[in-house]
Amino acid sequence: MTNRRHFLSGMGTMAGAVAGTIAAAVTGASVSKVAMAALPEPATQITPDTMPPLHPTTGRPYNPVVTLNGWTLPWRMNQGVKEFHLVAEPVVREMAPGFKAHLWGYNGQSPGPTIEVVEGDRVRIFVTNRLPEHTSVHWHGQRLPNGMDGVSGLTQPSIQPGKTFVYEFVARRPGTFMYHPHADEMVQMAMGMMGFWITHPKTKHPLIDEVDRDFVFLLNAYDIDPGAYTPKIMTMLDFNLWSWNSRIFPGIDPLVVRKNDKVRIRIGNLTMTNHPIHIHGHEFQVTGTDGGAIPKTARWPEVTTDIAVGQMRQIEFIANEEGDWAFHCHKSHHTMNAMGHTVPTMIGVDHAKVAKEITDLIPAYMAMGDSGMADMAQMQMPLPDNTAPMMTGDGPFGSVDMGGMFSVVKVRKNQAVGDYKDPGWYQHPKGTVAFEWAGALPEAKRLSPEGTQAAPENIKPEKEIEVQIRKPEGHMHHP
Repeated sequence: MTNRRHFLSGMGTMAGAVAGTIAAAVTGASVSKVAMAALPEPATQITPDTMPPLHPTTGRPYNPVVTLNGWTLPWRMNQGVKEFHLVAEPVVREMAPGFKAHLWGYNGQSPGPTIEVVEGDRVRIFVTNRLPEHTSVHWHGQRLPNGMDGVSGLTQPSIQPGKTFVYEFVARRPGTFMYHPHADEMVQMAMGMMGFWITHPKTKHPLIDEVDRDFVFLLNAYDIDPGAYTPKIMTMLDFNLWSWNSRIFPGIDPLVVRKNDKVRIRIGNLTMTNHPIHIHGHEFQVTGTDGGAIPKTARWPEVTTDIAVGQMRQIEFIANEEGDWAFHCHKSHHTMNAMGHTVPTMIGVDHAKVAKEITDLIPAYMAMGDSGMADMAQMQMPLPDNTAPMMTGDGPFGSVDMGGMFSVVKVRKNQAVGDYKDPGWYQHPKGTVAFEWAGALPEAKRLSPEGTQAAPENIKPEKEIEVQIRKPEGHMHHP
């Protein structure tokens, strides 16, 4: 695993137990160098690739998850306590090939690494703040002591720059949770500070089935101007980059599974709006939320599930249909990149010449094509540096015309157990691909009209009139 350092058992133990049941400061001024040296070494990750599952070598066994375009944070065991080290810091995240964003995150990435524990584990998380302002960590959905809940000013002092705090509690219930700041939250979450937390059941659970593949990712969104690197933190709704784990298509890895695998996908939403997540070719059941597992009698088949702000949805299905199946948010604007909300509609207007002249003067100028948006993907229009194309990504039959919250579930009968490598594009059996028809078209049968004419002939206009209305563009200001 490139750029990843493990600090699992065998790398030493902490010099003395960490006392207290509330978040306690650990600073260079108050703790000796010997004690500081005993902190777990922070593991970092800078590649945006999907890392293989981290199989446990210490503590209770469990079947690990795979974080889409992410990784699981290693730990060490210290006298029966599972210890982690999170570092809040500025990071550079490659959101798609050729496009990088300056974000805030944890341990070299945004989102931060997934934390995996087992029900009943006592967990100790050291949090070091390398941000330019104070922070905290809220363990979203967890049952824990009030002083460990991570709300700056309410349940703990904020973690000042350069300081390290420690959180300690027991993972009391299995499920899927998130972590994020509750300090200057609008800024820090808009900058990408968030991560996933998985608590696996310690024994066979009546509502949590064993699965063959278990994927996790977070929904997040950014407003980054074309050519810029840093998100605008004051944006409330008009985001232009809708992402999964801070990646946008075609930068989002496929979800690779073996035919007939039982697949679980856990999706957390920390954006500012809801997302109807939709899969092609299969039906799934929603089997859990961040509140816990759903009783089996309350489940039903779906192909789309809406995930509201601050929610997690866990879906499961049997991948029994081979192919490359689209998997995406069903809000059409959320499968596009770098979209400006003031782009004029130019359908039916030939503006190629004037658009070129404007682009020569204003390189960042972008306008919709005269026949729709698809030509923007196919023509590969020139863009400012460090700007993701609005729609991009090539498939086996040409441009996919997608961006943002879009990926592919790749189901293959020959994929080995535990193999997550991309198998390439699906090879369709002969005669199973839609094709252009070149023959004669059959005569369409038409039904005879029913009822009477809408208007008597004597009041119809002599000539048909086409009504054309030009509406004002841009945002309207209402009193």
